Amino acid sequence: MRRPDPVGPTEGVPAAAGRETAADTAGPFAAVFRDCVQQRGLSLDRVRERLAAQGINVSLATLSYWQRGRSQPEQARSLRAVDALETILDLPAGTLRSLIGPSRPRGRTTSEAPGLDASRQVYGERSHVERALGAEFAQFNNDFVSLSIHETVRIDARRRCRAVAVKQVIRATRDGARHITVVHDEIAAQTATLTAHYGRLGPVRRLPDLRTVVAEIHFGRPLARDESALIAYTLRYGPEPAECPHYERRVRTSPHEYLLHICFHPDALPTSCHRYFKEQIDTPARYERRVALDVSHTSHMLLHKCPPGVHGMSWKWPR
Repeated sequence: MRRPDPVGPTEGVPAAAGRETAADTAGPFAAVFRDCVQQRGLSLDRVRERLAAQGINVSLATLSYWQRGRSQPEQARSLRAVDALETILDLPAGTLRSLIGPSRPRGRTTSEAPGLDASRQVYGERSHVERALGAEFAQFNNDFVSLSIHETVRIDARRRCRAVAVKQVIRATRDGARHITVVHDEIAAQTATLTAHYGRLGPVRRLPDLRTVVAEIHFGRPLARDESALIAYTLRYGPEPAECPHYERRVRTSPHEYLLHICFHPDALPTSCHRYFKEQIDTPARYERRVALDVSHTSHMLLHKCPPGVHGMSWKWPR
């Protein structure tokens, strides 16, 4: 079941044993780099030596930062090292490069809001979101960027999504930001309800033909540039939603933190759960990793500085 869009709901995990490390909370580049080094049975010192043999000098500390997500390769020399790493780790050309997120700002700067190109890079051409918003899509939530997104998805005993609770902190990129637009698609729009907990619920549009709900949540007053605001809401699905095999969020910028928490009913537990990353809604997953269920029948994924794209979790039901 495809989900949100805020920057809106659309705007992602523990190790298999359940104990989370710094690398587990990093983005796809860090996680894939770390996993591939471990799978090849190499130490970072050995990786450094193999790079040096090709005339590429990268410190052990830098390699450690890369695999823990504390930094990422951005300069030309570092990107040359990434190309060499793909050979050392027996990966197809471009595998690691494609997972590097956007350059991180240095010093105190204000992140630029996403534009039309950034939106289409994630949603693709003529997506349900663009069709639902029409001409508004070009300015879709362009007054701010997301700092953190936390959402909890509840799956009932019939394997159906009953509710999604979203809490989001945003920061204005210009003076005058007044509201956030949230878009949920692939739902029974006529019977879904949305309740705002922080912020004031504005107009709600139901588009049954697109199976989409579009709503505004107002901040209460215009924000000044760099000012932050917190919004929270719950979307409740209708009486007969479709069976839910996955949930995903589309991210056009790089929030500092994204937490996705899936809560399963104890009478309907999946056989397996996986987190995944896609560059665009309709492209194949470029990264997938198994996620464990905990003692409370829930599973989660936590990302810091996650790159633009589609971050989600999928699960398989028993036959």
